[in-house]
Amino acid sequence: MLVLNVTYITKPGMRDSFLAKVRELQMAEKSRAEEGNVAYEYHIPLEGDDRIFLLEKWNDEEAFAAHTKEEHFLALGKIKNEYVEETILEKYSV
Repeated sequence: MLVLNVTYITKPGMRDSFLAKVRELQMAEKSRAEEGNVAYEYHIPLEGDDRIFLLEKWNDEEAFAAHTKEEHFLALGKIKNEYVEETILEKYSV
């Protein structure tokens, strides 16, 4: 299984706007519906007003690679340019 810990650090004051766009895209629902997805969960940390944590679990690297070609994933990349200052990605094979 492939596990990804993704931390988005949004531009100051932009977290809620970014989350609204993510919801509008139905990012979680569409990603969960993809073949090979085990989990796709957004979380708001208690500390850090401009942080969002995303836990992704995929059956394997191939399933994740297919995810990166999906229309909703590509759309997320475009809105990240507007709202996100930094993305920290940790990837684990378990």
